[in-house]
Amino acid sequence: MTDPSLPPYLRIVAELRRKITDGELAPGDRIPSTRQLATEWNVALATATKALTALRQEGLVQPRARVGTVVAAGHRAAAGARRPRPAPAAERELTRERIVRTAIGIADAEGLSALSMRAVAARLGAATMSPYRYVTGKDDLVLLMADAVFAEAALPSGAPGHWRARLEAGARALWAVHRAHPWLAQLGPLTRPLMLPHLMAYSEWMLSALDGHGLGPAAMLNQNVLLYSHVQGLAVQLEREAQAESATGLSSDQWLDAQAPALAALTASRDHPTFTRVLEALGEGGYDLDLDELFEIGLTSLLDGLAVLIDAHRAEAAGTPAPPAAPRTR
Repeated sequence: MTDPSLPPYLRIVAELRRKITDGELAPGDRIPSTRQLATEWNVALATATKALTALRQEGLVQPRARVGTVVAAGHRAAAGARRPRPAPAAERELTRERIVRTAIGIADAEGLSALSMRAVAARLGAATMSPYRYVTGKDDLVLLMADAVFAEAALPSGAPGHWRARLEAGARALWAVHRAHPWLAQLGPLTRPLMLPHLMAYSEWMLSALDGHGLGPAAMLNQNVLLYSHVQGLAVQLEREAQAESATGLSSDQWLDAQAPALAALTASRDHPTFTRVLEALGEGGYDLDLDELFEIGLTSLLDGLAVLIDAHRAEAAGTPAPPAAPRTR
């Protein structure tokens, strides 16, 4: 049993070390990702990263490109230890909803790359082919997952009266869904929209806010797509960061620290004077890229531009100068 008095990262190290030395994890087996460890042990990503770093320093694990962290090839289990095989488990009653929710849990913890019909069956304790009775395959499953999480968008029961407040509520609800399920942003390009009932309900909410303000049908759809792409474009970085952390074993802060010499060389060259001046003006605190802050900045900018467009249409229709833009809300 892991000593509860140890710091959290050492408890993770001790448990994974035990599984490796006992043969539960064999050479080449994938170690849980930092995100999965953080969820399982209820610790910060930095703590999970520190645990994997310690295991690498011991030579027990190693990063593998496009796979993640795996048990080091040269490691062997303790003498006499055999990797236990899971005991056969009676298949519990399956439903499409259980399969979809289980798949969402896998994707949330490990990303879409870890999702497979086999993985879902194993998580449910079912026969490998059992999920195929409810979904035709992984592509079908991913669409069901996406529709299920789009249903989580917390749109207010009472629609805000002003178009801007309504669009803000919709965009923030969509951002919260992508925040909770980073894999969602990876599903497809804007040019191939997902025809899903709950995504359509979100679009209906946004389009109804745009309706009746002098915008043509193409302009309304364009504004809806722009707001959606703002959310998707930032959210895609969540999954990419998790993948990069899993592949390198470095958190974003650790990776940036490793880039310090290269950054110092660029600024010392004075070939980029504006960049250097801005960076130096930040002082020792540096620049902290915050995706939530960028989301709010981008949303404000998009809606400010839309307000100008709507006011111009109204002024043109009334034959009067355009009024001031509507006040921003948070």
